[in-house]
Amino acid sequence: MSLSVQALTGQRIEAVLPDLARLRITVFRDWPYLYDGTLAYEEEYLAKFAAAKGAVCVIARDGDLVVGASTGAPMIEHADEFGEPFRNAGYDLSKIFYCGESVLLKSHRGHGLGHKFFELREGQAHALGGFTHSTFCRVVRPDDHALKPAGYVPLDGFWTKRGYAPVPGLTATYDWKDVDHDDETTHTMQFWMKAL
Repeated sequence: MSLSVQALTGQRIEAVLPDLARLRITVFRDWPYLYDGTLAYEEEYLAKFAAAKGAVCVIARDGDLVVGASTGAPMIEHADEFGEPFRNAGYDLSKIFYCGESVLLKSHRGHGLGHKFFELREGQAHALGGFTHSTFCRVVRPDDHALKPAGYVPLDGFWTKRGYAPVPGLTATYDWKDVDHDDETTHTMQFWMKAL
């Protein structure tokens, strides 16, 4: 492997949006997201992300192939459904940096790229200045879900070592189509946060 990691900002993000869309559809299809995504949705969603002031996209490459990506942007720049739980809990959205997805092909996990994703996104928050917290959310699935792989180990330990913790009661709901459903269903997302 010839791995490299690069943080992109501004208009440079647009060039990697097709790779990011491909990775989101591929990686999120697996447990725990089970996301049955479409390119049309991805293009619309990612265009909004790329237009966000202060956005960063961290790209991992193996040679010329993009094998992973991670995004982040000021919470104030995200859709209302992201910010609403924070507003309702009394947080100042202008002080929170939102770490979006981290998507990495299975073949390239275990090489420290997850740490680099967080380091560079948090680095963007520090470079922009004024942020007191960094946050992300993860889907909540029942332990007895029929599609949960045997031996699955959640990333909670990894996130905890990076200083993040789930915030009790700070959740949101998002709709998407699961791979084993015909229609979209509602999913609970738990926010994790750390002080910067």
